[in-house]
Amino acid sequence: MDPYDLVARNTVEIVTEEELRSTLGQPVKRVYAGYEPSGEIHLGHLVTINKLIDMKEAGFHVIVLLADLHAFLNRKGTLEEVRELAEYNRACIEAVGLKGAEFVIGTDLQLNPEYELNVLELSQQVTLNRAKRSMDEVGRTMESPTVSQMVYPIMQMVDIAALNVDAAVGGIDQRKIHMLAREHLGAIGIKPPVCVHTPIVQGLDGKKMSSSAGNVVSVADSEDEIRKKIKKAFCPPETAENPIIEIFCHHIFPRLGKVEIRRPEKYGGNREFDSFASLEAAYAAGEVHAMDLKNACAEGLVEVLAPAYEFIMSCKRG
Repeated sequence: MDPYDLVARNTVEIVTEEELRSTLGQPVKRVYAGYEPSGEIHLGHLVTINKLIDMKEAGFHVIVLLADLHAFLNRKGTLEEVRELAEYNRACIEAVGLKGAEFVIGTDLQLNPEYELNVLELSQQVTLNRAKRSMDEVGRTMESPTVSQMVYPIMQMVDIAALNVDAAVGGIDQRKIHMLAREHLGAIGIKPPVCVHTPIVQGLDGKKMSSSAGNVVSVADSEDEIRKKIKKAFCPPETAENPIIEIFCHHIFPRLGKVEIRRPEKYGGNREFDSFASLEAAYAAGEVHAMDLKNACAEGLVEVLAPAYEFIMSCKRG
């Protein structure tokens, strides 16, 4: 696949497309995504992890920021708790398929005088209202935000400078923070990054994905747990806003390349699809039953997540 098409697939926005094409022509190009350590890696995280895998294949040096200090500022736990989770999340991200990336712990990057001075300098550029708006999609309990949560987006801007990256990957909920970076990083002599935004996928029940709601598949789920969850998942006749269709689009086809629908001959027999578009069209036309689609989805996820689950089990056995 053409490097540009590889980076652009399954995204909702690239800011800007021209800058991405120019960056792809560089002999050295760096991209990062940040993750707050806050529990198990699940399908929501895997959307951006898969995009980082695409960008690595397109020639980018990939950096994963395990943002323990950001998680602390965003009220996700004590610094000790999130630091411990960061090491666990790193191992899971590698196990799920992102090999050869550079991992950086937030507190190793951010607690130095130059970094902090850049944070203070940029804090003079950004109004309190703008900082709060940028956190609306990513902040916890934003009805009564803390000062720490207003520092969060400014630190994320400085991360881009400190990591010396050409591009930043994030869900579309990161857009406001990324636009702050593009607008203000020039004040500290840094070129604005290309921003690659992925969609926010639905939970298995068709509602907002949340570990606390139990509507996610995580890397810690066994094969049987994955099959049970997918069997119960919401799967309307339509392809729009269909979580099962989204899983095929963002997780199964990018990783496996093809899918086989297995069914008895009296229901049409087995059928293989070598592209997401062909499967989506067949389901929309009623050529594939919802239960057959779910069964194929479950088996695809089991295959994609098997290395990470095996890693978790080996840790428990050890």
